[in-house]
Formats: sequence, structure tokens, C-alpha cells
Amino acid sequence: MDVGADEFEQSLPLLQKLLREADFVGLDIEFTGLRSNLSTLQQISLFDLPSDWYLKTRQSIQQFTICQIGLSVFSSIEEESNMFIAHSYNFFLFPTTFGILDTEFSFQASSVQFLNQYGFNYNKFLKKGIPYMNEEQEKKIKRSILTGNWKVRSSLDKDQVKVVIDEVTRWLDLAEEGDQMTLPGITGFQAFEVQLVLRQALPNIWTVLRDQGVIVKKVSQQHRWYLEHASGDRDSCWKEQILLSARGFSVFFQMLVQAQKPLVGHNMMMDLLHLHEKFFRPLPESYDQFKQNIHNLFPVLIDTKNVTKDIWKELHFPRVSNLLEVYEVLSSNLNPTKDSAPVIVHGNKCEKYAKTKYPHEAGYDAFLCGSVLLKVAHLLLQRIHGDVSTSEPSFPQYLEVLAPYVNQVNLIRAGVPKINFTGPDYPSVRPPILILTVRRWPGLSEQQVYSEFQNLCKFDVRRLTRSQFLLLTNKFKDVRSVLKEYRCHPTLQISLYRYWRHSPDVNCVLRVCSIVAAWALLGFLLGRSSR
Repeated sequence: MDVGADEFEQSLPLLQKLLREADFVGLDIEFTGLRSNLSTLQQISLFDLPSDWYLKTRQSIQQFTICQIGLSVFSSIEEESNMFIAHSYNFFLFPTTFGILDTEFSFQASSVQFLNQYGFNYNKFLKKGIPYMNEEQEKKIKRSILTGNWKVRSSLDKDQVKVVIDEVTRWLDLAEEGDQMTLPGITGFQAFEVQLVLRQALPNIWTVLRDQGVIVKKVSQQHRWYLEHASGDRDSCWKEQILLSARGFSVFFQMLVQAQKPLVGHNMMMDLLHLHEKFFRPLPESYDQFKQNIHNLFPVLIDTKNVTKDIWKELHFPRVSNLLEVYEVLSSNLNPTKDSAPVIVHGNKCEKYAKTKYPHEAGYDAFLCGSVLLKVAHLLLQRIHGDVSTSEPSFPQYLEVLAPYVNQVNLIRAGVPKINFTGPDYPSVRPPILILTVRRWPGLSEQQVYSEFQNLCKFDVRRLTRSQFLLLTNKFKDVRSVLKEYRCHPTLQISLYRYWRHSPDVNCVLRVCSIVAAWALLGFLLGRSSR
């Protein structure tokens, strides 16, 4: 189900009910871009510790924004054995532009092209996107609204606002007291802004919001004063309505946090960074503080990329490159538990994905995340407890077998393969670092080193000294290949990197110690000879 600003507020009560009854929630997010244009030396690499990776990625999170959030709410069906119902939603989002808030963000050409390829509705994103803000932005706008120190910044174009005022002004010249007119097609957050503009500009009108649009009524100034102080339209009520409307999707984010349901994603690290930045608070400089904040918001995280990556080779499943392929393998006869796996049905008004695939649409990918979770959990349950086809597995049982993977989120291109949100990160399981020593090739750069090896295998390159470079890959076979291929190379000598042998810092300390020891020995010998 696609949800824009027009449908959002009406859908909130149902969404709150679904969250209360849910077993877990699948999540996927689409962005206006993924990577900022970092310089070569700042690019994310396999050498980076998680804290380094976080600080570099934090920059791109601040540069780009969310254009679509997909949520699929999974609930077990009472009195039905191992059956789940999924309610899947696409929320189109656009940052709040109101008062002092006017967010800047970038588009990355490759991301726009990618979403276009899969039919992303940019009209809905740009024209009907649901507003949102984080807690820091909310405090600023709330302070401005409640103190009266604010100015309407209409999300409509200034010319369009002028057209509305001109239209109402011309109508007022001919209207009599008590007459009314309708401004159709103005709903949601824009409706509040238009009413504020009209009320400020014209002292002899009153406005109300109805299903058909904004109703403008001609009134006397005395009646206008009465309406302004009526219980149903007090200034404080209006301010609360404005704030609620400006918060937009952030209202639902708080519902999601309060529900404390397991949150399921696939390669969800970027999703979590954006959730923190856009709806909670600006990302902290401290990596550990970020982990603590996310764990407080979502105590149970499950990354299906992390789960499937761990068991894929052991089960001899074919290699896959994306979430849809993972889902298709688990739904095929290659999965020995295919016939006994949970049955998943679609909720009312959420049948869009029942028969048609929509890859890289956030709601569809969120549905795939939840489905993959159930299928892989069922597979793990059978491996641990034997045949479960005659029993009635429940979601708590699935969560129990998934316990080793809870709060472990996959990390792409870093010194460790995953982040642990409940404690210290696990040590690296990457292949060993290689050291390249260059002879008779002055001025060799990191890019030239990368180009030298790229036809054989791909390494991340980091300069160690003027003539030495570190090489790191995530494939053990690449290490074996390059050691074999360059064994007798006349210019490029490659070996395994040993910290105590190759580190410039260690070598510097050893040289200093050698000099100190030599001077001490010399002093000792001179002292003896002078006796």
C-alpha cells in the first residue's frame, strides 16, 4: 500500500493497532544517495575499524535523505498453525519545510538512475511526501510556534499562495457575510499553512478544514474574534495541530520505538544510521554512543544478510547477489523445509505483492526481509530440533534459534564483517594483510598499485612507507593467487604483513633502543678504559 501525505494521518490508528499485535516488523529504506564524494584517502576501506567506518559514513548520512520507507508488519494468525499475515506499506517521505526548517539534501545521479530503473514514483516523493523531523528540529520549531516567533514558510510555491489569496480576495468583494467558498485539493500539512496565510492576510474571513478541502467563510470582525477564542479553535489547539502535522512520519517512528518489536532488515546498517539521524537525533560523533542509542531505540535487531551469509555455504545454496534472490532460493525446492515453512498471507488492502515482484520498492523489500526471516528461522529450527513438520512452531521458537544473530548487523567494507549492538565488536575474520615492497619504481601511488593488481584480484591499498604498501582483500583465494603470481617478480615483492617486523612505529622504537643501547655500551667501555 502506497502512503503519501494525503493518506498518512488517516492510516495512523490502523498502523498503531497493527504494531501492538505484531510479532516483528520488516524494514527497508530507499535514499537519494548512498556515498558522499570523499577524497581518495578518506574512502571507506577494509582497513577501517568500525569506528572509522562510522565516522566516514556519517558524512554521507548528513548529505542525503530518505525518499521512501517500507514497513511490513508480520503477525501470527490465531487458531492457524504456523501462518502469518503481512501488512506492507510504502511511505513516501519529504523533509518538513515549515518556519525555520528548510533542509538541504543532495541527489546522487547513480541512485536516481537506479530507482528510475525500478519505477520509483518521484512525483509522489516530491509532491506528496510525508513530512518528518528529528527531536532536535522538533524542539526548535516547537519553541518558535509556542512563543509566536515564527513565520509560515509554505510548502506551496509562493506564486501558488498568491493565486489562492487573489482568488479569495476577488470572491470577498462580491460575497456577503455568511457566504462561503471551497478551495479543493488542499489537504494535510499544506491545508494548515494555507489557512494560516489566509487568516493572517484577511481579517474578515474564517477557515475550516473539511474532506472536500479548505472552506473559507466571510464573517464580521466581531464574529471572527469569537471564533478565534472558541474552545474548538483556540490558538493553543492550532499550535498543537500544526506541530503534529509538521512532525508527520516522526509520530509513527515514536510508535515503532514504543512498540519494542523486533526490527528486521537486510544489510540494514545504512537504514539504522538514517533512522537515527532523520527521526531521533543528529548522529553523535561517538561510535559507541551511536550503538547505545540504537540499542535503546530497538532492543532486538535481526539482519537477514548476516544470518544467510553465515549459513549459505554450509547448506550448499547457489551464490546470490541480492535480497530477492535469497528469497527465491529459500522458496525453491533447494530448501529442504520449503513444504513445512510458515505460510505467509497478505493483509487487506496490502495485496499488491501477492503475485507481482517489485524489487527495490521499499515496501516489497521489507516484505521480503520478513519472509526470509521466517523461512531461514524455520530451516534453522529443523536443523537443531529435527523434523518440525508435525509440530506447530511459534515465533518465540524462531526467535530462540535466531538468538546467535540478534543485534549483529552486517557491515560492508570494513575491518570487521559485522557490528555488535550489545557489546564489543567481534574480531576480524578477514584474510591476512599483505605487504608490498617496491624496488626501482619511484613515485608509485596507491592508485597505480590498485591498477597493477585489478586484473588478477581487487585489493584495498594503503601506503605504509615511501616504498611499501599494505594490501587487503576479503577473499582468501585472492591472497593465495597474488602470492603465487608475484613470487619472483623483479620489482614488486609481496609477503604476509607482520606487525612486529614491518610496522614503522615498531621499527622506529627498535632503532631508538638500539642507539640508546649502543651509546650505553660505548659509555661503559670508555669508562672502563679510563680507569
